[in-house]
Amino acid sequence: MQKQQRKISPGRWIPTLRSKIMPGQSGSWRLSRRAREAGCGYLFLLPSLLGTGTFVLLPFLDVFRRSFLQAAGSGFVGLENYRRVLANEAFRQAAGNTARFMLFCLPVLLALSLCMAALVRQSAHFQRWIKTGFLLPMAIPAASVAVFFRMLFDEKGWLNLLLRKTGLSGQDWLTSGRAFWVLSACYIWKNLGYDMILWLAGLGAIPEEQYEAAKVQGAGAWACFCYITLPQLKETLFVTALLSFVNAFRVFREAYLLAGDYPHESIYMLQHLFNNWFVNLDIQKMTAAAVLLVIGTGAVLLIFRRKGGGDG
Repeated sequence: MQKQQRKISPGRWIPTLRSKIMPGQSGSWRLSRRAREAGCGYLFLLPSLLGTGTFVLLPFLDVFRRSFLQAAGSGFVGLENYRRVLANEAFRQAAGNTARFMLFCLPVLLALSLCMAALVRQSAHFQRWIKTGFLLPMAIPAASVAVFFRMLFDEKGWLNLLLRKTGLSGQDWLTSGRAFWVLSACYIWKNLGYDMILWLAGLGAIPEEQYEAAKVQGAGAWACFCYITLPQLKETLFVTALLSFVNAFRVFREAYLLAGDYPHESIYMLQHLFNNWFVNLDIQKMTAAAVLLVIGTGAVLLIFRRKGGGDG
């Protein structure tokens, strides 16, 4: 009976465990514990890593191999496929339009969503309703969004009808250079609420005591925003910009539904080009262009990481 009490007594077990660990071995014991915890984390990630490796990484390695071969994969042609892609006028136009779309939409979307998040945070009473209203476009299917914008900006759409009733001449919105601004407005409208929620999460992590201390010392709203809010939104900026960048590549759905396979040249994106090459089974160009796109996207992501999250 006495032996049983000794075994279950926590006061007996703790000194015994500590006595088995020498003073010089405590650091290695902690390190092995961290290694075990990291191993458990990787074990949970293993199914996802296996799926990504099987269905993404291995096919891309085959694409990389085929980018140096002929269409049928029977002969090595070196960098000829890359030279043909870079010399292709349609590729240069699609890449230029995609870069132009990114350079315009991403800064505008990030700035607008940050301003909206700052305004929403000030209105505590209607915060829930405003969040719901701005998140509604995310719940609407892309096809419905494209149909709405087509009905609004078509040559015989609602906007031109309204302009004619007011005595103004209608515009050809979707088959002219204005199609770029229509597509940009569609992308910003659909993603504004999502980015605003991300900014609100970052703003909510900033302690209110910092603002109160700054106001006591005479700082105004603009000074608090510049010297307290912005410096602490670095990680949020990285995540928001990264997700917005990824979502910008999915704008092909809206562009395709708005104007079809061959839209106006101002909204002819890389996804249009890949789609048309796929229909024509132009394999050698597709593989080389895919490798170039991955390299360019990877370079942009590295810049994002270095600028936004590299210090964390």
